[in-house]
Amino acid sequence: MITESALIAIGGLVAVVALLFLLITRFRWHVFIALLVPIVLFALIPGIDRQAFIDAFEQGFGRTIGGIAVVIVLGSILAEALKHTGGIERITVSMIRWVGESRMPLALTLSGFVIGLAIFSDVGYLILNPLVHSAALNSGLNMSVMATGLVGAMQLTHAMVPPTPGPLAAAALVGADIGRVILYGGIVTLIASLAGWVYARLVGPHIDSPPSREFVGQSFVERGRESDLPTTWQAYAPILIPLTLIAGQSVAALTLPAGHVVNTAMLYLGWPVVALSIGILLAFRNTSADQATARTGQWIEDALRASAMIIMVTGLGGALSQILRETPAVDTIAETVAATGLPAIFLPFVLGIAGNMITGSTTVGVITAASVAAPMMDTLGLSPEATMLAGAAGSIIIKYVNSSYFWVCTSLSRMSLKAALISYGGVTLVNGVTAMAVVYGLWAAGVV
Repeated sequence: MITESALIAIGGLVAVVALLFLLITRFRWHVFIALLVPIVLFALIPGIDRQAFIDAFEQGFGRTIGGIAVVIVLGSILAEALKHTGGIERITVSMIRWVGESRMPLALTLSGFVIGLAIFSDVGYLILNPLVHSAALNSGLNMSVMATGLVGAMQLTHAMVPPTPGPLAAAALVGADIGRVILYGGIVTLIASLAGWVYARLVGPHIDSPPSREFVGQSFVERGRESDLPTTWQAYAPILIPLTLIAGQSVAALTLPAGHVVNTAMLYLGWPVVALSIGILLAFRNTSADQATARTGQWIEDALRASAMIIMVTGLGGALSQILRETPAVDTIAETVAATGLPAIFLPFVLGIAGNMITGSTTVGVITAASVAAPMMDTLGLSPEATMLAGAAGSIIIKYVNSSYFWVCTSLSRMSLKAALISYGGVTLVNGVTAMAVVYGLWAAGVV
């Protein structure tokens, strides 16, 4: 036991979280250092057993990254490959053809739902921005109608559905089954994405947000190079096959005997390390001859750099969770929440909102929610999947001026600050509330 005093433990937790947010927002420290310093200072509080603290830190950090580090790296490599091979634009072009050019905002929203499964939201919008402006000009719609659903949908699946790093990290912190998170997270985010599209259709026409001609002619299609893009199957396969294998492993485990041949095969094929490796091989098949060196060199190095921060922050989140497990704070907070009469599922949701709105980072929001709520799951009666999805839903609310994603989308869409706050801030509020409503429904029904 690190301390026998609930007051010391809760005071330490509040101080860690408050200092974390202060260091990020006021002093602009990198999230890794901003999280490490408060956790280390926790041990200096009078009444803390420092040897027990060190043991808990090392155990929590090592156990957390041991099961997820390789998976996060593989997901980042897959994202790099999709970004550079034209797969993102092909997915969008195919969705437009399936849904119809007359329903372009819906097509872009559904594209964002798929694209957010694999790559960071800001990268996805950067790639699709020329296509969005051209579509708005050709259809006579403004950017609020055209881009808002896309912006919200990409953020949703990026925050809630593996294999993007945030949900992978949160799933590891709470011990959630990744396959079940993919299944239920996919349902939640599809419904919430459609709610965002409805918001764009209702609010967008009243927002002054004209498209810009400066981006016209920059996409592959407009340059007459659609043939350079991978085929529709080649674009979707690196995303959908790994997700199907991972989710299939969970379905097989739930429906088939442990010794069944299908269950035995899926145990290996649905292991995220194998499933994502298959996705990477499929994505690398889409590279052109002049990309052969980059695909084995620069892309992987970029992915390693991008994933290193997520892995380290996830490890620190695991360390904080383990530290809290060895204090009375867990039971005290859980009993206090229960005494309020509010459903326990709202605790990780509120933690996710606080983490995101204060720091502007969805990843920090979902990791903070998972780190703090994980030790309380048993006492609160929450499953790992419900805890992770509720925290992720909160981490979407609300994207505004302290969010880098907000500024990427605002600047590229050439919106005024007021227009962007209504469009992008509004849609992420609608997305998050809708997602939480669906998560609550699944939890109340005993599904998650």
